[in-house]
Amino acid sequence: MSHDVTRADFDKVMVPNYAPQDFIPVRGAGSRVWDQAGKEYIDFAGGIAVNSLGHAHPALVKALTEQAQKLWHVSNTLTNEPALRLAAKLVAATFADKVFLCNSGAEANEAAFKLARRYAIEKFGEGKHELISTTNSFHGRTFFTVTVGGQPKYSDGFGPRPAGIHHVAYNDLDALKAVISDKTAAVVVEPVQGEGGVLPASVEYLKGVRELCNQFNALLIFDEVQTGVGRSGSLYAYMEYGVTPDILTSAKSLGGGFPIGAMLTSNEIAKHLGVGTHGTTYGGNPLASAVAEAVIDTVNTPAVLTGIKAKHALIVRHLQQLNETTRAFKEVRGLGLLIGAVLSEDWKGKAKDFMTAAAKEGVMVLQAGPDVVRFAPSLVIPDADIEEGMARFARAVHNVVGK
Repeated sequence: MSHDVTRADFDKVMVPNYAPQDFIPVRGAGSRVWDQAGKEYIDFAGGIAVNSLGHAHPALVKALTEQAQKLWHVSNTLTNEPALRLAAKLVAATFADKVFLCNSGAEANEAAFKLARRYAIEKFGEGKHELISTTNSFHGRTFFTVTVGGQPKYSDGFGPRPAGIHHVAYNDLDALKAVISDKTAAVVVEPVQGEGGVLPASVEYLKGVRELCNQFNALLIFDEVQTGVGRSGSLYAYMEYGVTPDILTSAKSLGGGFPIGAMLTSNEIAKHLGVGTHGTTYGGNPLASAVAEAVIDTVNTPAVLTGIKAKHALIVRHLQQLNETTRAFKEVRGLGLLIGAVLSEDWKGKAKDFMTAAAKEGVMVLQAGPDVVRFAPSLVIPDADIEEGMARFARAVHNVVGK
């Protein structure tokens, strides 16, 4: 089969900041994907927790194509109906009173961090501007968000970093107590560290963080870019924990594959981003908003949310059974359909090997750092696809470990 482009073209024409796998997907339907050669894959990667309803979901195709016949872009000197409907649904379904729409998780976090600092400075003075994040966290790739993220490998080499940012150990309340002060504007936490290894926070930890923020008049920001919009088994993971943030960021699953991000907050905090203080050219555009509205309508139902928890149990059971014969994993952890298989000592650092072997067997998985194989499939993946995908993954694991 001949093609106009091949994987080799990536190396010729693209900036080399990625190292994509050898195959190029060209078509998707539900939880299955086909490459240029016609090979079929079961998708447990979900575009890194993005394709919340799989590929070409009818509700999303309908929303996008209908909106494409009407209005694509008008700029933020105007508003538009899909953006208003989406924001209203997010407000109705969450703690928030106000929504800022943008294009990505990084943009949502950038807005959240800027808002938190502005709120603190305007309310308490210039000295209250520090942000506390956690080690191994990930909040985006702008220079501000990558600095707040607790992984130096992503922020090193770009010159002086923004000041006033501290990092403490995740799930360690004593570490936070040692750093938080009256200078702290906000504490930023992922309810489940995604890129940091699919590591869930404990309920006690998040409740303790909330209490410390209250004590020091600091805002609590939950980065739910990866855990949000059903991924945890609730619409947002804060609902699973019973801990409400002051600001929440959302992206990835929100658009089901169409780029969109959102920052959610209260009336009291939102008023500190007045006219002209922050903006985005494409944020809240009608196409993205229409698709995201369809995602919310589809995901935020008892049937889908209950199904996510059942599918979590099915995947975990398969991984545990596989581990009985391979001993490839030290631990299986996660929340909802964000699951991490932590590699045992014998296979530490080899997550990419498992990902590559899986692709050869016709199943797409992810890694979360070098030591964790990550699963983030469609929230409505059929059980039959889970069964078949796990059978393929089992063959891949056996091929790697030689058992």
